[in-house]
Amino acid sequence: MKKLQLFSFVILYTLLFNTAFAGVLKDIKGKVTDASTQQTLPGATIFIPDLKVTAITNNDGEFTIKNLSSKGSYLIEVHYIGYKTATKIVNLSAINTVEFELQPTAIETREVVITGALISSTSKRNSASSAVLGKDQLLQPASNLIDAIAKIPGVSQITTGPSISKPVIRGLGYNRIVTLDDGIKQQGQQWGDEHGIEIDQFKSDRVEVLRGAASLMYGSDALGGVINLLEPSTAPEGQIKGELVTNYSTNNGLTANSLMLTGNENGFVWRARGTYKNAYSFKTPTGYFPNSGFNETDLSGMVGLNKSWGYTHLNVSNFRNNIGFYDPALDANGNFLKEDGDPFLSSDFKSRSLDYPRQDIRHFKIALNNNFILGNGNLKADFGYQQNQRRELEDGPEPALFFDLKSYNADLKYYLYESNGWQPVFGLSADAGHSENKATDEFLIPDYDTYGLGVFAYIKKNWENNTLSIGARYDFRKNNGKQLFVEDEEQFAPFENKFSNVSGALGFTHQFNDEWNFKANAGSAFRAPNPAELGSNGVHEGTFRYEIGNPNLSPERSYQVDAALEYEGKIVSASASIYNNYVHNFIYASNNGETINAEGSDYPVYRYGQVNANLYGAEATLTIHPVPFIHFENTFGYVHAQNNTLNRPLAFIPAGTLRNELRFEPKIKGTNDAYLSVGINSAFKQSRVDEVFETPTSGYTLLNAGIGATFNLGKQPVRLSVSANNLLDQKYYDALSRYKPGRLSQEDPTLGIYNPGRNITFGLYVPFTLLK
Repeated sequence: MKKLQLFSFVILYTLLFNTAFAGVLKDIKGKVTDASTQQTLPGATIFIPDLKVTAITNNDGEFTIKNLSSKGSYLIEVHYIGYKTATKIVNLSAINTVEFELQPTAIETREVVITGALISSTSKRNSASSAVLGKDQLLQPASNLIDAIAKIPGVSQITTGPSISKPVIRGLGYNRIVTLDDGIKQQGQQWGDEHGIEIDQFKSDRVEVLRGAASLMYGSDALGGVINLLEPSTAPEGQIKGELVTNYSTNNGLTANSLMLTGNENGFVWRARGTYKNAYSFKTPTGYFPNSGFNETDLSGMVGLNKSWGYTHLNVSNFRNNIGFYDPALDANGNFLKEDGDPFLSSDFKSRSLDYPRQDIRHFKIALNNNFILGNGNLKADFGYQQNQRRELEDGPEPALFFDLKSYNADLKYYLYESNGWQPVFGLSADAGHSENKATDEFLIPDYDTYGLGVFAYIKKNWENNTLSIGARYDFRKNNGKQLFVEDEEQFAPFENKFSNVSGALGFTHQFNDEWNFKANAGSAFRAPNPAELGSNGVHEGTFRYEIGNPNLSPERSYQVDAALEYEGKIVSASASIYNNYVHNFIYASNNGETINAEGSDYPVYRYGQVNANLYGAEATLTIHPVPFIHFENTFGYVHAQNNTLNRPLAFIPAGTLRNELRFEPKIKGTNDAYLSVGINSAFKQSRVDEVFETPTSGYTLLNAGIGATFNLGKQPVRLSVSANNLLDQKYYDALSRYKPGRLSQEDPTLGIYNPGRNITFGLYVPFTLLK
């Protein structure tokens, strides 16, 4: 009933604003040509990010964008394969036509526009350290969404086998990373080791990763960075388009299938997608790991209006993931044992039926995204409702542990039109969350309520080849933990915390010329302790430990600086960045040898405390394209983290990485985008560990390869690909794997489960148009 009420409210809301903000319609016409030959470019994509409007050039290289406002300035970007992305800021009140001349380039087209920052702009005009993955990169084989973006320098992942990945940016993860989906903060189980991101891997056409503190934009939790997932652009006027994605991976039998349809009729836009994934237990170089399969079902849709007054889009998604778990037990010969002491049989490993224990994760979300042209600016208004449910099923369908979290978000930003290079933004955000335990057997965190409020002001100044940005933000957060007695014994004591903070940020960019660019940032950020850190008292299933919170924790405060130098030439592009992030009152759970008996077993006790920490590091990229058919890409990332209070390394920090890939891209008759690639992924030894409760990991090198091309069946393009990861079946432990030695068992620190072995993935991608 509550969900129906929400839908009714949204429909009424949309109709009211459609009437209230209706304005003068305007069409913008244009042409896209080759800057060298002046030939027209049919099939080029024109996109206005802030209005979510798309157009495609016709056979004469011409396009028309209808139903635009007659006022306001907007950034327009143009994409075409083999050419640099072109951008222009266009004043709609002053022009009726616009032309783009694209420059040919041997370097692959880069996604140069960043929308996750407060003001959409080109990367060169945006001071934030950022990286963008487009559709082609997201289609490359990956077991989940975070796995797909972990190739970006500075980005790592905490893994629990192939099914669960949590993002880490510059050494910081969990509640220190904000994930935005449909413009709304994803609210789930960010605090837990063994919980992934509850988002369909295939629903986004583009992912922006902002590295570094972003509290100015997103308040508490954006201490380490932001992952901004962008919905596919709406279809051009009068079109119905779609895509089919299907993959099969040999290591764990992962089948992934996704179908999407989207259309646009006179500004009424819609989209629907369904995804299903299924896998059995994954295989390491020494054998299968029992009960590590999973299945995932995702449904999502959007309806909206793109009109002269702006846009309003209603996004709805429903995510469900079932994941098997296994607490390793070995016999004298090192064979895996079931709970009853019987050995696992080889036939069990390829069964797609999950045994107990397992997780049942469900996430429902409604997001209403709007951009209204109002007065001398634009009002962006995003509203979200989410329900996250996590069930821990130990030996049957009745959950032993059951978290139910309902979250509400509202985010308002008012953008004044640019004047003399100045553009100010004012914002207000509010959120509330209510979590309760619905099981009666086991408890980890108390029932709680949380409330947050933030206001900010920001201004950006563009002049000649420079950009300066400055802003400040005030945040307030309140947490209320509920008391609980279990069998007349207090499990959770009540607590109430109030936190407030002022954050600031300063950024600068300078373009020396068309090839060289410099950017720098300085700022502060904060993160309020979450209820798990404040009030935990129980066994954290899947992490094999007993956690005890601390209601007296203080907020984390971060002070960060970073700088980057970028070069983009005709055959070479490169970047190098350095950063330092000092975190006061860094919160983490540690074990000092203490154990407790719970549920009939002994568990190591992890208590939450605080230290001062310092993280610094570097990232670099180098891409060489000496001839049109050779592409050599190299990336590097390293982070050094120190627990200053205890004068020892900070625990669970990613190892330094070096990735090299050589791609051959020949022109083969009857195909497009053909390629053959060979890659080497190297991780350095991670010996900087907190030896009290963490073990070092050795370095390793993995060999990867791939081949693919797009074929035309008549007029229908079909993309086929085959890729191989860990081709030599290398035995290795990733530094952030939760299955590495030292994390599974305090009694046997040598017990570990290798990362997945050789995996070959076959992929099919079919984009299609039903109505043109």
